[in-house]
Amino acid sequence: MSMEQQEGFRSGFISIIGRTNVGKSTLLNRILKQKIAIMSEKPQTTRNKIVGIYHSNHAQIVFIDTPGFHKPKHRLNEIMLKTAIKTLEGIDAVLYLIEPDKVVGPGDRHIIDLFQGINTPVILAINKIDLVPKEQLLPVIDTYSRAYTFAEIIPISALENENVDHTIGALIAYLPEGPQYYPDDMVTDRPERFLAAELVREKVIHLTREEIPYSIAVVVEKMKSREDSNIVDIDATVYVEKSSQKGILIGKSGEMLKRIGTLARKDIEMLLGTKIYLRLWVKVRKNWRMNKNYLRMFGYRNT
Repeated sequence: MSMEQQEGFRSGFISIIGRTNVGKSTLLNRILKQKIAIMSEKPQTTRNKIVGIYHSNHAQIVFIDTPGFHKPKHRLNEIMLKTAIKTLEGIDAVLYLIEPDKVVGPGDRHIIDLFQGINTPVILAINKIDLVPKEQLLPVIDTYSRAYTFAEIIPISALENENVDHTIGALIAYLPEGPQYYPDDMVTDRPERFLAAELVREKVIHLTREEIPYSIAVVVEKMKSREDSNIVDIDATVYVEKSSQKGILIGKSGEMLKRIGTLARKDIEMLLGTKIYLRLWVKVRKNWRMNKNYLRMFGYRNT
């Protein structure tokens, strides 16, 4: 399809909002049929706005995947929260994800209070319905219907791909007629370096525990194709806050870092569609989450 506007073509911007760990990244990846947002059972793993672009013959949805709403404990968390709130401005609709809880907890109450100050239509998606009996959904729908006047309420399972297509159709209905903002083959506005760094970070999160997943940052220092082959060389540094964390990440005889690299390499190769040679380093930057200069260096800004 050309970038010129077609009659009846709809396009616009939709923000995915929700508490931490409700499945926002899983849903975005499912809609796009490609992995651009990292997934983990651990909360607060999404730190940056991720723009994902959905294409069809009749519409284009530009998704903004936000960090989960939470009480900030570090300067990094404050940036994450401000990023999430800012995405409510200047968009066409909000897709608000919750888990099938019968009670509106303080975290969701805070989010709903934010909705009171906007005129944007909010579509409520009750995710993870594959984990509860169907009869438990009606009380959840009733509870949230009383809490806020949602444009629509849709029970879904991002993991099992249940009602995801219906959700896409519902979102498109709230978009205005407009141009195609991005080419057909573009699924995110994030550069490949950023996505590669995120995939390394995902593997660290998956393989470690306690405070380590939250105290790491990953920076791709080099990403270059070899002239004599189709291999891409990638050098990435994993930054931690303590020397003890560095030891855990490297592991005995470097085994942990090797496992991280092996898993990350497979995903990055799928992303790039080519073979890669990945080299990882671990460096200590004490209390980087509280340091403005380090936050800026690692790509976390109030944008």
